[in-house]
Amino acid sequence: MRLLSRWQNSAGERVRIALRLKGLDYIYVPVNSLAPGEYLRLNPQGLLPALEVDGQIIAQSSAILDYIESMFPAPSLLPSEPVTRAQARAFGALIASEMHPLTIQRVRRVLQSQMNVDEAGVARWVQHWLSLGFAALETTLAQRTRQWPFCFGERPGWAELHLIPQLGAARRLQCDLSAYPLLLQVEQLCTPIEAFRLARPEAQPDFPAEGRS
Repeated sequence: MRLLSRWQNSAGERVRIALRLKGLDYIYVPVNSLAPGEYLRLNPQGLLPALEVDGQIIAQSSAILDYIESMFPAPSLLPSEPVTRAQARAFGALIASEMHPLTIQRVRRVLQSQMNVDEAGVARWVQHWLSLGFAALETTLAQRTRQWPFCFGERPGWAELHLIPQLGAARRLQCDLSAYPLLLQVEQLCTPIEAFRLARPEAQPDFPAEGRS
């Protein structure tokens, strides 16, 4: 398997975490290492990441994660109990479908270049959608019938591989996360785990040299 992505791409980070939680070998291919136009030829959607399997391309992180979970069911990224399993999927879907798409760079650029929204207005847009989403996620954890150490179990999985990259992206966008202690507790548990640590932007080979300490 080849994962085509770049270091600063939270959707790609989700997939890197999933692959490592599964213990799967993959080749990481930075898109900037490809010839001009090559990535768009491989993935007409043009969005990151994409997974190449036996010469075929799977686009969209949600589809990639579904493929990984279906093809390599153990260890599962999802809880075994059906309701909790659905709750974990819903937790990830809020991030992937409602938070991330509204705050990514290409949306911010359109707001500025085509809608004439100034920098402060773009910041308010980002803060609004991220705060709305994180508040819902925090409340979701607070209302669980059982307070697991991780979001929906005794070990990290589907919910965490969505949450941790989104928290990192929110920090880059200068979002105050202090109002979400339950989310931050989960992040603290995930941070030292190898699958999360090695999936971080700064651990990727295309991370800018000037950003390394």
